[in-house]
Amino acid sequence: MAENNNNKKMSVEEAGRKGGETTSKNHDQEFYEEIGKKGGETTSKNHDKEFYEEIGKKGGEERGRQQQNNNNS
Repeated sequence: MAENNNNKKMSVEEAGRKGGETTSKNHDQEFYEEIGKKGGETTSKNHDKEFYEEIGKKGGEERGRQQQNNNNS
């Protein structure tokens, strides 16, 4: 595990959060757009139409549950 400033071991979650914060300070929106584009291109090369249909269906189902929960509140 990594160590924080107090020489105490930090959790994986804390290390990830700190790394994410540092990355966001060092990079701009263009950086995130570029890595998002690369990730999308890689995903499309590695998956077929069925994959996108399945994740779209899951997303739609979850969205429906969220709306139903909001209507019942």
